[in-house]
This record gives sequence, structure tokens and C-alpha cells, in this order.
Amino acid sequence: MGYQCAVCRSVHVDLPDIGADKPDSWWDVPEEQRERRVQLTSDTCIIDNEHFFIRGVIEIPIHHEPGRFGFGVWVSQKKENFEHYLQNFDSDEIGPFFGWLCTSISYYPGGTLHLKTMAHFRGKGLRPLIMVEPTEHPLSVHQRFGLPVETAWDIVHHYVPPN
Repeated sequence: MGYQCAVCRSVHVDLPDIGADKPDSWWDVPEEQRERRVQLTSDTCIIDNEHFFIRGVIEIPIHHEPGRFGFGVWVSQKKENFEHYLQNFDSDEIGPFFGWLCTSISYYPGGTLHLKTMAHFRGKGLRPLIMVEPTEHPLSVHQRFGLPVETAWDIVHHYVPPN
């Protein structure tokens, strides 16, 4: 299996991570107001100085494979936790911090917005590991118990057409 990379336009055969470059709330701000109301970096987002988001990764084990599959997602944070994260950006000595999942992963029926999560900070230049609350939601089940590599490819091809 494979996919054509949207960045380099090359065909790759390795399983990629899927990610969102903005929290879903970013889209709720009218385009002509974003420059004034939104502060967005590759790792953080602040909207109206009231809503605080960090970018992390939901990792899902792959059955019978050494690797894992990742979703790059955004989670909300309380202002105090967000500021603590900014002050200790590359530390694994903080958290974990609660947050609501603020990325819609459309592969999952019923949506993923506002699932409860915990952000675990890893330091070493790694984005936080986002753990979804243990429930019967399929994303939570996949994170706890893994999924077959074929299902991971189905998810990839949901977003990126096969080559």
C-alpha cells in the first residue's frame, strides 16, 4: 500500500501519521478576523485570549507490528496549564493536563470533538502524548487495544488517496 505525499508529491509506502495543522475552532473565526483574533504556531493556538490549545499526538498501536499510528491533534487547555506548558515547553516534568479534543477525526462515525483527554508531556522535542479517556468510543478503543495495519491504511486512505 502507499500514498502520494501532499508535501513532497512523492509516493511513499510507509504508514504515515495523519495530522491537523489547526484546532477546529480556528475555522469558526471569520477569515477576515483571524489575524487580529488568533495567535497560531505549529504547536499552540490562542483565540481571543480566551481559548487555549496545544498540539499533540494520539498514538495507536498496530497489531503484530513494532510501530504505531499517530493522529496529530489539538486539545484545549486551561489558561494556567497552557502558560505552564509554554514556560516548560520541552519538559517531561509537568502534567498531565486535562483537555477536550478539538480536532474532528472524520474517519470515526459520530465524531471525536470534545472527547475527554489527558496531555502527557514528554520533553526531548516530542509533542505531548494525548490519551483519550477510556470509553467505548472507537478512537478510545483503538488507542487502548490497537488496530490491524489494514485498518490504519483505511484511515490513511480516508484522508489521502492511494497512489
